Amino acid sequence: MLTHLFEYLDRIMDLPGSGLFRYITFRAGMAIILSLLISMVFGSTIIRKLRSLQIGESVRDLGLQGQKEKEGTPTMGGIIIVLAVAIPCLLMARLNNVYIQLMLLSTIWMATIGFLDDYIKVFRKNKAGLKAIFKIIGQIGLGLIVGLVMLYHDGVTVRLPLEQAQKEGYQIVKTQRVYDDQSDGIISYAHVKTTLTNVPFMKGNQLDYSRFLWFLGDNASTWAWIIFIPLIILIVTAVSNAANLTDGLDGLATGISGIIAATLGIMAYLSSNAVFARYLDIFFLPDSAELVIFAACLVGACVGFLWYNAYPAQVFMGDTGSLTLGGMIAALAIVLRKELLIPVLCGIFLIENVSVILQVSYFKYTRKKYGEGRRIFLMSPLHHHYQKKGWHEAKIVARFWIVGILLAVFSVITLKIR
Repeated sequence: MLTHLFEYLDRIMDLPGSGLFRYITFRAGMAIILSLLISMVFGSTIIRKLRSLQIGESVRDLGLQGQKEKEGTPTMGGIIIVLAVAIPCLLMARLNNVYIQLMLLSTIWMATIGFLDDYIKVFRKNKAGLKAIFKIIGQIGLGLIVGLVMLYHDGVTVRLPLEQAQKEGYQIVKTQRVYDDQSDGIISYAHVKTTLTNVPFMKGNQLDYSRFLWFLGDNASTWAWIIFIPLIILIVTAVSNAANLTDGLDGLATGISGIIAATLGIMAYLSSNAVFARYLDIFFLPDSAELVIFAACLVGACVGFLWYNAYPAQVFMGDTGSLTLGGMIAALAIVLRKELLIPVLCGIFLIENVSVILQVSYFKYTRKKYGEGRRIFLMSPLHHHYQKKGWHEAKIVARFWIVGILLAVFSVITLKIR
């Protein structure tokens, strides 16, 4: 909103300082500051309100150190994260941008699912919360929306050399002639609709999902949605559930999500800059610079929420926060065409998810084979395994953050690894 306002004032009044809103770095910096202030200033008010409503966490005794001390800590604090993301984004981003519209929709969509789950747990006193089938339907719905927008909205394109676009038979939305410093000449580009994505570690760094339907010949691109849509649904569902599983220690999911968001913000900036994109041999995504603003809001919201969520936590995010964080991260990676980098970038989420799958599968297998269930880990998800080993939760969180930072740095490095 402010972007459009100040650009209008700059045109008619030449208002001092209004031109700053043209720069993505300025707006991203302001977005971080605003999201920090909202989460820190209004966070305390929201926490007091949650306490007054007696919206406290009910803790099931699992024999973990310090577990019962958390009984009664306010939950549903994810409301703070949602507000700290949405409000600065509404103020600092261009609201006519399809990427921003999609990310805001993803935020509200997943927050609604998480809120309903928390509401049923807290107010209806049903520990099971929202039925799993409804959660899955909600996640599938978001994946379907993201996938369809990626496939069919004319504002979501990739810029390719015109000759390549014509040769590959991509749907061209518009063409563009750009002066190139290296060749000292004019190059023709096309903004195309495609299921192309960046692939880490591979020479060429490109994959078109339609190639999996090579047997359809010229019709492969028409039917690419058969591969693309289910994959997007799988990613959205997996990442949102993994973030939910990771939210088991004070500050763990919040800190990891902040690290991931900062990395995706860097990638958004690189992908929206033609010079950097060409140098790194990644896709230039026209009009995607606004995603830097959204990523900045997400980073600020996570860091600000840590003010209250770090050990010992004054508030828990609940499913309102964890499902939303996972959904936002998944959607952001997908629209940046970095979804195949998620296993590396979201490695902590992945290993937490895998630890639960392995534990449950091995327990069922050994119970069927030997008559009694056996375990791989002392407890799952993985962070509880280390708690059972006697590690203090602050130490576990700090070490998971360190691993998360290493994975984030490696993810950025993969942009040049072929």
